[in-house]
Amino acid sequence: MAALKILFPGGYTTVQDKGRFGLQNMGIPVSGVLDKFAFAMANLLVGNPDTAAVLEITVIGPHFEALKDMDIALTGANMGITVNGTPTEQWKTVRVKKGDKVTIGQIQQGCRAYLAFNGGIDVPLVMDSLSTYVGAKIGGFEGRPLQKEDILKTHDAPLCSKERHIPLDAIPEYPPKKTIRIIPGPQDDYFDNGAEALFSSEYMVTAKANRMGYRLQGEAIPIKTGMPQSIISEPSMPGSIQIPPNGQPIILLVEQTVGGYAKIATIISSDLSQIAQATPGDTIIFEKTDLSMAHAIYKQEKEKIQLIKDCIKQKKV
Repeated sequence: MAALKILFPGGYTTVQDKGRFGLQNMGIPVSGVLDKFAFAMANLLVGNPDTAAVLEITVIGPHFEALKDMDIALTGANMGITVNGTPTEQWKTVRVKKGDKVTIGQIQQGCRAYLAFNGGIDVPLVMDSLSTYVGAKIGGFEGRPLQKEDILKTHDAPLCSKERHIPLDAIPEYPPKKTIRIIPGPQDDYFDNGAEALFSSEYMVTAKANRMGYRLQGEAIPIKTGMPQSIISEPSMPGSIQIPPNGQPIILLVEQTVGGYAKIATIISSDLSQIAQATPGDTIIFEKTDLSMAHAIYKQEKEKIQLIKDCIKQKKV
């Protein structure tokens, strides 16, 4: 059923879900949302399963007209949201009526916001995912970012019986200086002094930052003498940090399938949401950890999400 008409598409707004898995060997990247926590909370607030598709909004938000009564929720980057010109809050359920005009502003903190609608966005399933991969023009809404005059549909679903909100102490902050935990490897043996540089320096996010990856700028990371400047291209995963010949790190993200440079370290999955919220000019400090700690942090993150779900369920909202 037609649910919203795009009046202004924003900076880069796409339909995304958890992602498209198991096809990287055929050159199809994972895609999907970059900030998985904000995505999960947006769906939770409108009563959706965690597989429902949402809008991922980058830097500048869209304006749209509601074509039916809906519950919506905006999480992630602080962008500000108004309904018919009246400000409302993020990280909570917002009821909109048919004909309402919703405006999402520009980032004040963070980089990406997530807008969920009760029932989830209704787009065709492509390779077991609803996510947009713009590089191949597949998935999402016609395989592209949203444009003015687009009409999006949502699945039929009941409205929430009560307003839901995420506890204040569970809402993340997105500071301009971020400490990101990493595990050395898989090609850390290509570096000796380079590893010291990585852990002792601050790196700035450059303007070359998108869903494929983030290029950083800071102290160059030298490859060990005698090692080749590149490797045979191999599969990559979101969070891999590869070092090209100029020594400036590149963080690979969800629209990359292979990499041909040595990867000095890998960001733990729980910190990828912070990377997703980094904007050009932000500073990143890398902190070394190990696999057992990464597993413990991942478990804590899952427990936090379950605790929030339980809290909302107990309030029967």
